[in-house]
Amino acid sequence: MNETSQALVDILRDASQIPWLRIAAILVGAWLLVRALAWALPRAAEALPAGVRVRLLPLVPALRLAITLVAVLWIVPLVISPTPQNLVAVLGALGIALGFAFKDYAASLVAGVVAVSERPYRQGDWIQIQGWYGEVRTVGLRAVQLVTPEDDVVTFPHAVLWTDGVANANDGERTLQVVARLWLEADHDGARMRDRLREVAWTSPWLDVTRPVEVIVREEPWGTRYDVKAYPLEARDQFQFLSDLTVRSKEVVAMEGARYAIAPPAPTGRGERPPR
Repeated sequence: MNETSQALVDILRDASQIPWLRIAAILVGAWLLVRALAWALPRAAEALPAGVRVRLLPLVPALRLAITLVAVLWIVPLVISPTPQNLVAVLGALGIALGFAFKDYAASLVAGVVAVSERPYRQGDWIQIQGWYGEVRTVGLRAVQLVTPEDDVVTFPHAVLWTDGVANANDGERTLQVVARLWLEADHDGARMRDRLREVAWTSPWLDVTRPVEVIVREEPWGTRYDVKAYPLEARDQFQFLSDLTVRSKEVVAMEGARYAIAPPAPTGRGERPPR
């Protein structure tokens, strides 16, 4: 028997001394508790006001991480002789194994801890990653899941934080900004069109009247661009709100006798979010 094998034998308890049933009970109990929290907290949040919901949902991944760590710390002393030297040796060996064998997975786990602590996204946030836009459904230890407006579920490992930017539309708030864009030919009354589009936003039933409404006008070589910026009552209302703004803005354009620009607009510039 070489020195490494002998050291492992010295660290581990004898198989007859390891309480296997207790370890199994801890694992099952932790799994059941995580599942119960993942089921109960989102349903409880749905029954609460929007402001409370966006603060309750982020607790799910944090509690899941805490339960997992407690279970691991509870099990380790049951398997090894709990001396300081043994703990250091086990943790060191575990770190080396993870570093070589599960480098990408470990990077995602570390990024998951960062995501839980720094919270670049929370459950219930609307974010955009690598061109995918949707609502954060779950924030796990390794990955984040989005539900897109088309009801697709897209999963990203947290390691995406190291290499790509994440755009968060509401950042824990109950609402977010919606931008309805129009591209019109230049031969119309710009001041009147701006005022009429502002009226469209202020009279929408989806509007959060406590937030500002802006109409930004830009003159381009192909015509005039209007950005109608406003906030719906809740982030989930963004698509109904955008549809309402778009349909009623078309009515205003027709009533004012303006025409839509034929030339395609220039690509969206850096830092500009796509219309929602």
